[in-house]
Amino acid sequence: MARLAFAGIGNMGWPMAANLVRAGHEVAVSDLSPERVARFVSEIGGRAAHGVAEACAGAEALITILPTSREVAMVAEAAAGALPAGALFIDMTSGNPSRTREIARMLALHGIRMVDCPVSGGVPRAKTGELAIMAGGEAADLDAAEPILRAMGSSIHRCGPVGAGQAMKALNNLVSAGGFLIGIEALLIGQKFGLEPGLMVDVLNASTGMNNSTQKKFRQFVLSRRFDSGFALDLMVKDLSIALDVGKEAGVPTPLAALTRELWAAAAAHLGPGEDHTAMAKLAERLAGQVLAGGNT
Repeated sequence: MARLAFAGIGNMGWPMAANLVRAGHEVAVSDLSPERVARFVSEIGGRAAHGVAEACAGAEALITILPTSREVAMVAEAAAGALPAGALFIDMTSGNPSRTREIARMLALHGIRMVDCPVSGGVPRAKTGELAIMAGGEAADLDAAEPILRAMGSSIHRCGPVGAGQAMKALNNLVSAGGFLIGIEALLIGQKFGLEPGLMVDVLNASTGMNNSTQKKFRQFVLSRRFDSGFALDLMVKDLSIALDVGKEAGVPTPLAALTRELWAAAAAHLGPGEDHTAMAKLAERLAGQVLAGGNT
């Protein structure tokens, strides 16, 4: 059992922190919403903390899962003076690798070790503790973090030094976003031809056109018109921007990635704030002049 601090109990953070509590860890929870913290402690357990510094007092590790690296940097500043020397800062945010390395250097001045461990699998796998975790950091630090990560994920992939996990996560979401776009376009073409969208999804999933979106998004969130997967459209745009930044820093031409990012950004601008990322399909439908139909989950 470890004494942990956890910052950020949003859609993903709540089930992840809950799994740490269920695994027997002593978890002090902090969030911008005191009401959400109180509800978590009431429903799940753990200890309510009034801010990051209070949560970090005496903790062996701080786990963060926040919207962007900007929020992580602010939490790191608060944690730097509160975490004991030798503690771990485990950032599970889908953040910017370069910014994360800056944060890691700052924390090192206080004797705090940092690893970046973004996740894939969405809210359903966060609830079951079966997330895929992409980890970056020194081997010894990842060894120390692994027992904590195992309570939240079923597979841990060590990608390289600090920042490598976040680079991998952004590239994963780039591939996922591209697959979603081309799949929706295929469904719209087929429907115009006379094919039933649900049938097309079944055929794609039995054929080489299968991808994560055909398996876990099209029927469940698009054809059903629910658009409530739990991962925000603006966060997808952020991750695609990070992927392009990684490509730019590496000097790799990214014409298709750039187009993919622009289409997702256009959807975010068109649909407005607060939309689920699966609502991206609405932009493709608008361009095609039709709505995908017939989707019982």
